[in-house]
Amino acid sequence: MINHDEPFSDAELSQAVALFYDGETAPQVTAKGAGATAEEIMDIAREHKVPMCENPELIKLLSEVELGEQIPEALYVCIAQILSFAYQLQGKTPNNAH
Repeated sequence: MINHDEPFSDAELSQAVALFYDGETAPQVTAKGAGATAEEIMDIAREHKVPMCENPELIKLLSEVELGEQIPEALYVCIAQILSFAYQLQGKTPNNAH
């Protein structure tokens, strides 16, 4: 069981996973890393105004997915909610997302 009262470790907070979603197939992992690599992934996301979600538990699960692979079905609902929120932040709808 996960104890949410304990702060996340530095290692958990210094990881990043980037996803690509084309609206047609399941999102796929396009970049992942820890430490300096994670910082670079986040810097690129910020530079391109890509919305980010800080969720160490989700990042841990996504980091197990190989680069270029689609996310597992077990994460579809979670990722769909994040994508929906990101679309709303950007004023997009699924019909004008691209």
